[in-house]
Amino acid sequence: MTAIKTKTSRLTQALLDTAQDMKAAGILDHAAHEKITLRHLGEKERVVEEPLKAEDIRSMREEAHMSQAVFAHYLNVSPGYVSQLERGVKRPAGAALALLKVIHRKGISVVM
Repeated sequence: MTAIKTKTSRLTQALLDTAQDMKAAGILDHAAHEKITLRHLGEKERVVEEPLKAEDIRSMREEAHMSQAVFAHYLNVSPGYVSQLERGVKRPAGAALALLKVIHRKGISVVM
């Protein structure tokens, strides 16, 4: 994993300053101020993880002793998509990627 520092744009900084002024004036309470996502994006580092390889996905499925169809069922994707992931034709994205990362770290029992 590598960390990427994102530079806050001038517009984002202006919005953050306005939100801070609104908080100081009592227009915006502390809880609402903390929910401002731009504030978090501008001040924190994003973590970029190494992508899952086709071999990793296949080994996770095989270690779970599942067919592609059963594994696909738990990921809520089609068996064809699992096949494409295992062959390296496609890379996982979205919810499937999130589930695969959880399975990779914790095992298949987490999603069963």
